[in-house]
Amino acid sequence: MLPPSPGAVLLAALLAGAAQAAEPLPVPRCAATARFDLAAGSPEVAPDVCASADETTTFVFDSRVAVGAVEFQPGGRLADWALGQEGLSLHVMPKGDYLPGERVKVTVRFADGAAPASASFWLVGHAAKGTRRVYVFRQPRPPDVLKKERDEAQAEARQCQEDKARLLAEREEPGGLMGAAWLEGAGVVAFKRIGPYLREHPANALGLDEAWSYSYTLTGETHPASVAVRLRLLNPGAEPWTLAGAALVDSAGEQVELARWPLAPIPATGAGAVVVGIEGARAQLGCPCTLKLWEAQGPRTFTLENVTFPEGKAKGP
Repeated sequence: MLPPSPGAVLLAALLAGAAQAAEPLPVPRCAATARFDLAAGSPEVAPDVCASADETTTFVFDSRVAVGAVEFQPGGRLADWALGQEGLSLHVMPKGDYLPGERVKVTVRFADGAAPASASFWLVGHAAKGTRRVYVFRQPRPPDVLKKERDEAQAEARQCQEDKARLLAEREEPGGLMGAAWLEGAGVVAFKRIGPYLREHPANALGLDEAWSYSYTLTGETHPASVAVRLRLLNPGAEPWTLAGAALVDSAGEQVELARWPLAPIPATGAGAVVVGIEGARAQLGCPCTLKLWEAQGPRTFTLENVTFPEGKAKGP
């Protein structure tokens, strides 16, 4: 069982230790929303779209898809699929045993006969982070729409640069107990035991021993600057289990990827602890949330529902 240790020690390990941990294992790059522009003609190579077992991925088109003009190769790997109203959308859901890295090609033909007459995509299996919506544009878009997308891409790039600068700065901050003292001086760390209130997914590859959640709020602020979850997990399998990725899905369906630490495998028929968390504006999630953990290879995932974080309101001096 996890002892109720001071939250600052754990969060310091997440903030300072994660920056010094080994490089994470590579995982497929996925986005909650994807956009493809076919105005210049169909791409020579069908693009990849992440898809997760038992989760729906919706393709939204600006042109109608012809009735009966949807093909899947190989067939039989989807639990369900359906064309939406007026053929302007396609909803697909892989089967529950859809493996990470598994590929199914989706081809649609449009009803008006204009070029491009069809479009193809690969549904690439991902353990937990499937793309929710895919926008497919066949007609030229107005300049204001293109400008909005450009601005959104630039904002995302700036956020990545800020995150990189923050991580580099944290390498110069103390870790462990010294880091805890530094954090307590800059804000408030709140923590709570959440294990008894979590709902485990019946298909989980691991067992839950105990869980704590944490929030860190800067002095003078009301919203957390970072949140974290520490889990002690039991591995009943005959192979070690290595955390390769983690994500939180909030009550509105918004999904964010989490930093994770440490990267040591959980031994076969043994136990181990993992810490996952997120900082900045993305830490201000509307919970209860769903937490997903997955391996780099294989279908062994771990999902918890009803994850919440403590309130830690830091008043100014």
